Amino acid sequence: MSTPSLSSTDYSNIIRPANIKWESDDTGNKVPVSGEFGDVYFSHADGLAESRHVFIAGNQLPERLAALAFDQCFTIAELGFGTGLNLLAIWQLWQQLRRKNNHLATARLHFITTEKHPIPLDDLTKILAIWAQRAPELTDTINQLLAVYPTLIAGCHRLHFAKDNLTVDIWLGDAALSLTKLATDTLVTDSLDKKPHVDAWLLDGFAPSCNESLWAEAVFEQIQRLSTTGTTAATYSCAGVVKRALQNNGFSIKKVKGFGRKREMLTAIMEERSALNNPNSQHSNDHSTHHIVIGAGVAGLMIAWSLANRGIKITLVDKIAPLAGASGNPRGLLAPKMTPIHHVDEHLHTIGYLYSSRRYRQFNEQATEHDMSPIIEMTGALDLLLKANIDSRQVADYPDDIATTLSIDEAKVLTGLRQQDLTENLYLPQSGLVNPQALKDIILSHPLIRFVPLEVTQIDEKKEHVSVSGYQNSEKTAPKQLTLTADNVVICAAFESHRLDQRIFDCRKIRGQLSWFIPTTEQLANLPKLPLKYGGYCALFTPKRGDNHLNPVIENEPQFLLGASFVRNDIDTAIRTDEHELSRNKLIKAIPELEAVIPADTSHWQARAGIRTQTPDYHPIAGQLANSQRLWVMSAMGAKGYAYAPICAEALTAMMLGEFGPLSSEMLDKLSPSRERLKTSLKS
Repeated sequence: MSTPSLSSTDYSNIIRPANIKWESDDTGNKVPVSGEFGDVYFSHADGLAESRHVFIAGNQLPERLAALAFDQCFTIAELGFGTGLNLLAIWQLWQQLRRKNNHLATARLHFITTEKHPIPLDDLTKILAIWAQRAPELTDTINQLLAVYPTLIAGCHRLHFAKDNLTVDIWLGDAALSLTKLATDTLVTDSLDKKPHVDAWLLDGFAPSCNESLWAEAVFEQIQRLSTTGTTAATYSCAGVVKRALQNNGFSIKKVKGFGRKREMLTAIMEERSALNNPNSQHSNDHSTHHIVIGAGVAGLMIAWSLANRGIKITLVDKIAPLAGASGNPRGLLAPKMTPIHHVDEHLHTIGYLYSSRRYRQFNEQATEHDMSPIIEMTGALDLLLKANIDSRQVADYPDDIATTLSIDEAKVLTGLRQQDLTENLYLPQSGLVNPQALKDIILSHPLIRFVPLEVTQIDEKKEHVSVSGYQNSEKTAPKQLTLTADNVVICAAFESHRLDQRIFDCRKIRGQLSWFIPTTEQLANLPKLPLKYGGYCALFTPKRGDNHLNPVIENEPQFLLGASFVRNDIDTAIRTDEHELSRNKLIKAIPELEAVIPADTSHWQARAGIRTQTPDYHPIAGQLANSQRLWVMSAMGAKGYAYAPICAEALTAMMLGEFGPLSSEMLDKLSPSRERLKTSLKS
């Protein structure tokens, strides 16, 4: 970014991308070398073959992956993502095995990797072009990886490759710290069959002589913590420090033939561990598992999707219809609430925003394949920093692909604003407008998700199952009583969650009304050209096919939305003229030149009012209810549901299935339904 910044050396968790140098190897080919550690990333001649020999064969992956059962998940963890070559080699193997073995259709592969100095996208593209030429069979997976390669900031970046049942978590930052953040005790109850563990380790850091920190005792202590009986490890290194560290942390080691001119390498296996980690019980789901999700707003939709993608049948219920509540606005602005970069790895909104942006863009690909409307329109957005708690200097160390400061002239051209003081601004290139109707359509098209209208009045948890009872309301017939049973229930009913189970915190209720109108041709020419944040937000949007199912909009007619209002302790959802005017006045106060553009007569404006649910610490609630085996909650998204819900859904799904999630142990504590901040009732 162009503005002065804090020194990145002041904070250890600010990511310093790899400094790539190109040198000639023994065969005269140019190979990438780490400027930080002075070691080569791979051999141009046989790097892929070396990866297959050391890490695939060294961990017996062909045999072990082929032996997976229905719905079983196999977890591989890697130290040193580097160029991604190990991932690509294992990905290719996984594709080959799934083509040959029908029983792997529902099995899943989870690849967790760490990297302190990630390679910038431009350099990685150049590096992987070598392998696209040398191994054309990798071209498709290379392109898929590059398309979702994450922004280089600290924390976990979850990538989905749904067609291959592959999930990749890239933890950027110090390896020991990243491994510490992987949660293994995420359940309220001590369920012995749902403890996450790693099945195979790829110890692929630069040589111990070049990078001692990746082979430090603290790293191996975490490897031991995250392993179980039968966990394997493989490494090209036979250094004494590596052998001793593995042995001291529960592994028996074996020297085997190395690759090429290297005489020996190491393989290892975890010796007998406590019954608390039984490798035969973890990671496997009953193929007939059925869960109920109560509430079909964005939280309910996203948890339904995450669970269904693990092969679980979902009944999604709501007393009215999907998106009938606060999630059903005509558009939602997906844009980050920025924080100083040294806080970012534990900042839920930033990590959630980046994950959501990737998730919605991948949904767009599915929508295109099925002739459906796009889920997100990648408009970008400009934050005028009028109500922000930080200024542009405090976020200057962010990579430009998440936030950058534009020159005044650039900002004026991009926004179309002429008189506004745009000295302070943040351009957010990964932001966009989410179409809730399109998101609902693509999620409900999942073959394992069915929607049932049901006003839930009672939940009964038994040892073997949960029963959900209530009424199906109809304008034409009397209410019909219905009872459904399931293995688990997830409550996503916003402010009504507390009524369904009083163990769920009774959150603050905030009414928000979003307004919109159809501009004249003259108004359209003078309205902002991209979404703006100013304490509220405004944006032009064009309704797509089917959008009028949720809101009174006219298909293919440009419209301008603004808002939203913020009224505490009010659960009335009737449209209010005074809140139209409130939103108009707020926008004009922030951007005075729009007073001549935004019509003063709001009588023909449309609107939607919803009730947001907010906790005292502003974090959502996601986890298992206290003293319960089968009841879970995901709620209190506030006004940030489209940023929070996808990442929280992945985290909650991981808790329920005994997998590693994309959020740290510390963050999961902040989301817990039983956290300390939720033990005292709100005063207002």
